[in-house]
Amino acid sequence: MVGSRQRGRQGGFTLVEVMLVVAIIGIIAMIAMPEIRGYQARAKVSEAMLLITNCRNQIQEVYLSGSDLPIAGEWGCEAEQPSKYVERIDTRAGGIVVVTLSNAVGDGRLAIHNITLAPLSRTGDLMGDDDLGSPVRRWRCGSPADGTDVLPQLLPSSCRGS
Repeated sequence: MVGSRQRGRQGGFTLVEVMLVVAIIGIIAMIAMPEIRGYQARAKVSEAMLLITNCRNQIQEVYLSGSDLPIAGEWGCEAEQPSKYVERIDTRAGGIVVVTLSNAVGDGRLAIHNITLAPLSRTGDLMGDDDLGSPVRRWRCGSPADGTDVLPQLLPSSCRGS
């Protein structure tokens, strides 16, 4: 008789148990969401960084050739809307590359902000006319001194001002 009474009883979760699970999921989501947004932002910035590669090669060739340096905006790698997340790629004097992110990024911390890439000489200074005929020794990426206005934590680890 006892067995038949237990078979008729419904199983399941109580309201308190369900509310506890929902609260735990909410807390985990609250902790994880900022981290996920950071990953999304860095992925979109990484696309912009891939587009800089063409400019890097172009600037390296200009310095190695030993010919006169082009004026700002005429290094041969500038572009308007080269991708969904990049508004434009421009160059400044000395070959500093400026990538402006577009509104399509969908993140106010990145939209219409600049990321820079600057060629450096053996001494670690920005390259200029005195460096014609020599190779670019290294590149400084994401430095506020060059005009980057994106938060360092949103940049790839290889592009944080060094």
